Amino acid sequence: MAAVDPAEPRHVTRLVLLTTSHRVAPGLLSRDAWQYLETGELLTSSADHPLARILRQEGLVVAVLEAASAASVARSLLDRAQQSPHPVVWLSGDDGDPGLADALAPLLAAAAEQGQAIELEVVHGSFDLPGARLLDLIAIMDRLRSPGGCPWDAEQTHRSLAPYLLEESYETLEAIESDDVDALREELGDLLLQVVFHSRLGEEDPDRPWSVDDVAAGIVAKLVHRHPHVFSTAPGDGSADGSADGSADGSAQPALTAEHVEANWEVLKAAEKGRSSVLDGVPMSLPALSLAAKVVGRASRAGLSVDVEEPDLPDDLTSEQLGLLLLGVVSAGRRLGLDAETALREAVRGFAGLVRLAEAQRTG
Repeated sequence: MAAVDPAEPRHVTRLVLLTTSHRVAPGLLSRDAWQYLETGELLTSSADHPLARILRQEGLVVAVLEAASAASVARSLLDRAQQSPHPVVWLSGDDGDPGLADALAPLLAAAAEQGQAIELEVVHGSFDLPGARLLDLIAIMDRLRSPGGCPWDAEQTHRSLAPYLLEESYETLEAIESDDVDALREELGDLLLQVVFHSRLGEEDPDRPWSVDDVAAGIVAKLVHRHPHVFSTAPGDGSADGSADGSADGSAQPALTAEHVEANWEVLKAAEKGRSSVLDGVPMSLPALSLAAKVVGRASRAGLSVDVEEPDLPDDLTSEQLGLLLLGVVSAGRRLGLDAETALREAVRGFAGLVRLAEAQRTG
């Protein structure tokens, strides 16, 4: 039998700092977390801790430790741990209890010098899933729109927010064009705020309320349906909607290249929305250049023969040269008292009419 060292402490103090994510449903914890919760003495700084409610429903006792500072919390936790025969489990707050680890460090060092065996363990009870921080944005938006929130946010409507949506979109495009990754991340955040803001307004609609979850569900369903080459069932089994290729009407073709994917997208979109023309759904309020590119592109992908009088340009024309040509056209129009935006928009409308005529002739 091995000899027992009388200098070895007989009681091992065990202190557990249990961290959880408030973005994960309370109770969805790791196995290690539940083991400590079921065997330890549970403490928290607030009776409203989301995990405390779940634990009480499971019959566990959660005591509230009222302390004014991180230093006093550290001292109280160590005192409780030294007196308890069970592990003392501290339920960390949503903010991670800043300063608590720094306050514990000197206390643990002093206890070690006195020969006290103290085991401190940090247990991560739950982790954020990708996209979990979106929940924080939704919570912030709810706070801003709720009574006692921000007066300016409370007054906004879909229409009043429209200019900001357009402005943030252009600022995002500018960040992309300037290859400024940091600015792009910031501008995408501003753009995301617009989506969440409009979704929050949708929740308040008295007749047909909808939420950000409905927005997300809609785009998820759309992406799945328009990517049958990715989300359809195994070959030969058919898809959930009964077509062999995953489309609603079986007209989409197997996606072998990016071009096939783009063609399938248009076919599936037309079937979804019951569109009779390739130009249906094109917002005519787009800026003239974007509108022209959209309409010409739709007609080209549909294989419609609609002549466009193109200037005689070299095949090796660069983007910079094209930009200078367009700038020259705008400058010449301005000198002649003509607005290039209006002129191009009128030309696109005329071209769109020819496209629809070509469609009618093809189907007739």
